[in-house]
Parts: sequence; C-alpha cells; structure tokens
Amino acid sequence: MPEGNGSDPRRDTTPARWRVLGHPAGILAYQARCIVEDHGWTEAVVEDRYKVMLGRSGVFRHRLNGRVGLSDATSVLITRPGDELAVAHPFGCGDSYTCLEVAPEVLADRPDAARWLARDGWVGSSDTPLDLAHGLLVAEFRRGLDGFEMSERLHRFLARLLHYRADGGDRAGQVEVDRAVRRRPATLAAHRRLAEQAREVLAGSDFTLGLDEVARTVGSSPHHLSRVFQRMTGSSLTAYRNRLRVRAVLDTLAESDERPLGELATVYGFADQSHLTRVVRSQVGHPPARLRRLLTATGTDPDRQHDGVTTD
Repeated sequence: MPEGNGSDPRRDTTPARWRVLGHPAGILAYQARCIVEDHGWTEAVVEDRYKVMLGRSGVFRHRLNGRVGLSDATSVLITRPGDELAVAHPFGCGDSYTCLEVAPEVLADRPDAARWLARDGWVGSSDTPLDLAHGLLVAEFRRGLDGFEMSERLHRFLARLLHYRADGGDRAGQVEVDRAVRRRPATLAAHRRLAEQAREVLAGSDFTLGLDEVARTVGSSPHHLSRVFQRMTGSSLTAYRNRLRVRAVLDTLAESDERPLGELATVYGFADQSHLTRVVRSQVGHPPARLRRLLTATGTDPDRQHDGVTTD
C-alpha cells in the first residue's frame, strides 16, 4: 500500500489519498480519504484479506455480500476473504477511514478472533470509547513507533475491537426489532428506510439543521421521526447527532492547526465553547483541551496514563 493518490494498485478501488501509518509483522495500518470521480456503485470486489474499516468522517453507501447499508464516522466494517464489497458515494467527497489489514496467521493465534475467521463480514457502529481508542492509536503511530511497539499497540486495539463486537456493539433494542419483523415486515422496512434517511441527512450536514428541518427533509413529523429512529437504532436523534459531532471534534483536535475551541463550537453547531466542552466531556470523559494534547502528534508520552485515559 504506497502513500499518495489514486486507486489501490492491488485491485480496482475508489481513488483515494492514502497514508500508511505502519506495517509491523502481519498487520498493515493506513488511512484513506476518498476522491470521488463517479457517484454510482463501484464494481463489487471480492475481498482477499481480513480487514477492519473504521470511519473517521463523511458518509457513503456500502454493499457487503449483497446487503446495502450506510457508513458514516461512527461505522465499523469487518470483512474476511471471500466477502463481496462495493461502495457508492452519492453524497460526494469527504469520507475518510482508518483501515487495518490483518494476516490470517495473526488471527489464527488469537482465540478472540474465532468468530471473525468463521463468519461473513460484519457491519456495526462504534461507541465513543472505541472512537477515542481509535484516535489515540492514530496519534501514537504519527508520533513514531518502532515495529515492536507498533505490533503491540495494534494487537491491543484488535483485542478491544473484537471484544466490543463480541458484546454485540450497537444491538440495543434488537430483540424488539426482531419481534416487529415477524409482526409487521412492511412497516418495519419503511421505518428502517426512514431511520437510514435521517442518518444520511445528519451525517451529510454541517450540524446546523434543526429537528424540524431534518424531519421535513425525510418527509416525516419530528415526533414520528424521533420515535422511529429510537426504535430502529437504539439511540435518540440527539445522541446520534452528538456522536457525529464529537467524532468530528476528535478528528479536528488530532490536527495541529490549533483552532480556538470557540471556533470549533461554531463550526460543529454547539451553542458555545462551554456547550462543546460539556458534550465532549460527557461522552469522552475529558475536556477538548486535554484531548488535543493526547491526540496531536506533538502530544505527551503515550505510554503514560493521562488522567484515566490509557492506550490499552
């Protein structure tokens, strides 16, 4: 995986800007930001490696083994050899992700990877602690690590990710949803479409839309949309919007442009800097200023414990 611009030379993929983070034995870690030339579906590619894709920004559609879904900054895709994956970018450019490609022999030595080896691809949603662990991992690689430490950091992160997946990830309320499938499949399908449309609008917006505007955009009332979204996703619209905003803030804090927090509050639709700080602290456990020190390449020693945040 060379750094630079263009399609992955190993196969025909969407053109992107690639940046390799590290390549210790058996694991390749890199970041990509898609450069969209065609907003339609790419040709389905049969995966030939075990891969994790962790959303960082933007929104796009994926079709994994024939099932269509939406990927955004909170999404996690786990694929295995033989899975068929196609993507589309109807919302334009801007989506970016971190990718880990893992050799089979690495997984064969991990008892927590048995389900990954035995099942088809999985699509889910991360949570804020996993988002922070993702951001810290990238920050550590940017600071510069030797191969030994790279390998250990990646194995620790894989352990966290596989444990998260084994716990069910984002399956809150799934039992109720499964029961509804048997009772009213047509209604449930319509509700799923409505929830996905709301995700599209929120993930593709600049966080300035109000609830009424989102509801009008998807052809619903605010009350109905709120109720359906909660039931289909296990999350309120506000909680999902805050997840997206905090994920965007973490991504921005990882850059070294030192934009004032008051400016970030305006950019991401918070009432003011205090509101930004409260929301970020409530989700991540630490204020933005401290997170900026942790996530930038010039931050302090990542081996030290940072007021309760560790890199394990």
